[in-house]
Amino acid sequence: MSVVLQVSDTHFGTEQPPVMEALLQLVRQQPPDIVVLSGDITQRARRSQFRAAREFVTRLAAPETLVLPGNHDIPLFNILMRIFCPYANHQRAFGAELEPEFESADLLVLGVNTTRASRHKDGEVSAAQIARVSRRLRGARAEQLRIVVTHQPVHVTRPEDETNLLHGHQKAVYAWARAGVDLILGGHIHLPYVRPLRERFRDLPRGVWAVQAGTAVSSRIRGGIPNSVNLIHYAASERSRQCVISRWDYDETAQRFVLVDQSDFHLSA
Repeated sequence: MSVVLQVSDTHFGTEQPPVMEALLQLVRQQPPDIVVLSGDITQRARRSQFRAAREFVTRLAAPETLVLPGNHDIPLFNILMRIFCPYANHQRAFGAELEPEFESADLLVLGVNTTRASRHKDGEVSAAQIARVSRRLRGARAEQLRIVVTHQPVHVTRPEDETNLLHGHQKAVYAWARAGVDLILGGHIHLPYVRPLRERFRDLPRGVWAVQAGTAVSSRIRGGIPNSVNLIHYAASERSRQCVISRWDYDETAQRFVLVDQSDFHLSA
């Protein structure tokens, strides 16, 4: 069995030490094979904020990490840096690759950088990115769980979040579904949920799930939803591919993350 921990929208610069310690405790109790950070690592893309994020990721001590930038990880007020080197601080902390990938015997995780220096907070996926990810998905082995990670969502559940949808998401979802994707992970709106993408795209050629994470450790919680993370457990056999996605929320009284929701799937071949 493989375990993926999805951590999103940490917004270092607004992090809460008790929540960080609780997340470290959860990782010790349920160690993941890989931690996926789906964007907005920092609040204002400052070097000190990236340094704090890097130190925390090191403390998680996961065997593998996959870190994507979000719109907050591009400088907002430093216009020259935003124009000429928008990812400099991110790359200094987490390496040059802005679209990292991870592959193991039963996992294929593909990062897509949906941020654009020319946009304020909206995200975008290009035709070249759609094609690149599709090629990688088509090359996946049958037993692998195929995950694509974006920052902005490809599916929302509230009318007020429609403006936050990833630009180009419709073409991406159809192309990636045809290529065999199972899960599309995202963040950005600080609202955790797991929903079938056939709710929005009824004629998808296969079952695909949108997995959204809340804000992991930041004080910037929304809608009364506490800090939360997702754990994905996956096991494959000759007859089936089983996936369990659980949501863990921070309980302020207990000062720990507690299980609040769980979804079980038999994935398409």
